[in-house]
Amino acid sequence: MFDILVYLYETYYRPDACPEPAALAKKLSAVGFDDVEISEALVWLNDLTAMAGVEHTLTAASTGTRFYVDEEQDVLGPAAIGFIQFLESAKVLTPLQREIVVERALALEEAPVSLGKLKVIVLMLLWSQGKEPDALMFDDLFGSDEDQAPRLLH
Repeated sequence: MFDILVYLYETYYRPDACPEPAALAKKLSAVGFDDVEISEALVWLNDLTAMAGVEHTLTAASTGTRFYVDEEQDVLGPAAIGFIQFLESAKVLTPLQREIVVERALALEEAPVSLGKLKVIVLMLLWSQGKEPDALMFDDLFGSDEDQAPRLLH
């Protein structure tokens, strides 16, 4: 599924440049992606888009400390939680965006979520909102880590 998400980011520079889901599924299938993975990726991306478009003024203005419950700690792991905190302190993520990242990571039903996958989640969130991280943050988001080989990007 994450290969599809990265492919979408690399192929469609803006989310509004993506075709409708049915046409996109056909294009992804023609490129060689598995139908089950295409379906999972489109559902995951649709849920991300729905969450990213919702405004929560209470969460957006939050200045408190975020405590992670046991389930979140198990799924995310210390490296991912630390990275999320780093992104929030660097003002790359707002509190609302942080909550979306956590929710999308929990939706994977995978524990622990690798740091590489978490980086793709963050990048897809920013992409879905039409935001692009600055060059240094982009390098950090797509820099290789122990879980992944380096990626080639546009």
